[in-house]
Amino acid sequence: MPTIDRIVARVRELAPGIIIAGLVALAASWLSEHYGAPVMLFALLLGIAVNFLSADARCKPGIEFASRTILRIGVALLGLRITFDQVQSLGFGVLAITAVAVALTIASGWVLSRSLKLESSFGALTGGAVAICGASAALAIASVLPRGPAHERDTVMTVVSVTALSTIAMILYPLVTAALGFDPHTAGIFLGATIHDVAQVVGAGYTISDDAGDTATIVKLFRVALLLPAVFAIAFLFHTRHAAGEGRTRPPLLPFFLVAFAVLVAINSTGWVPPSVNAGLQETSRWCLVTAIAALGTKTSLGDLARVGWRPIALVLLETLVVALLVLGGLFAIGRI
Repeated sequence: MPTIDRIVARVRELAPGIIIAGLVALAASWLSEHYGAPVMLFALLLGIAVNFLSADARCKPGIEFASRTILRIGVALLGLRITFDQVQSLGFGVLAITAVAVALTIASGWVLSRSLKLESSFGALTGGAVAICGASAALAIASVLPRGPAHERDTVMTVVSVTALSTIAMILYPLVTAALGFDPHTAGIFLGATIHDVAQVVGAGYTISDDAGDTATIVKLFRVALLLPAVFAIAFLFHTRHAAGEGRTRPPLLPFFLVAFAVLVAINSTGWVPPSVNAGLQETSRWCLVTAIAALGTKTSLGDLARVGWRPIALVLLETLVVALLVLGGLFAIGRI
């Protein structure tokens, strides 16, 4: 009975904040469905609009829970999007281009952040978001980085930047591939390897053709699969640094949600998961991530964002240019262009 009482007390403690984050997520999804803009962006903006609730003692525990634990559940469930067969179907050349572009883009974020006099952790965060899967990668990487005073502000800035640039890329990149004379398959490779968010990759690919859309989606899912080694490498790197001297909490060496991600990729590759169950869990993942973004938004004020200056935005723009140039160079190297 004491255990049940503790569970009930914990639920009562978390419920107000989780309900707030869930309502913001519902509103964001409705707006996204009716107006076509990215749901993550709506969730962030609506969350920021109710920022005052994060200071309420009744809401704060649930909002914290949503921005951390629910986030990690959503990231772990992303593993159900990927199978080993999908990855193998791309061929060695495309896999190599994508993997190298991901690694070098993250490295460029690290180097460029130093050049722009920004924190190296922010360079890793933005570099990983641009290189892998936009907002989802930003949330996963942020969860293993040291939690300093600007941690949540930097995460929100990264999500806003990569989501906005991903939407712009969805419109512009198909025009770029047409101007360069790419065939649909090559165009799909380029789109899947360069656009930040999964939804925008799908939107851009299928505006060209079904072949381009299918190819872009598979390439993008391979980038999502690279989330595991990338986040693990970043977690290991920052775990070995002396965070205590910087007044930060050191992240765990191997977060449990990364292990769950890998296990779900392996399970999904066996074909044992019924399509209806898989679809339901993928939808659960989406709702978890949108709810986590909404919670993160409620913890952020517009004043905090206004104080970041031009350097973070310049960093994300440069990283976006880097990944596009790396992929174009790779396509040229394997004779696709």
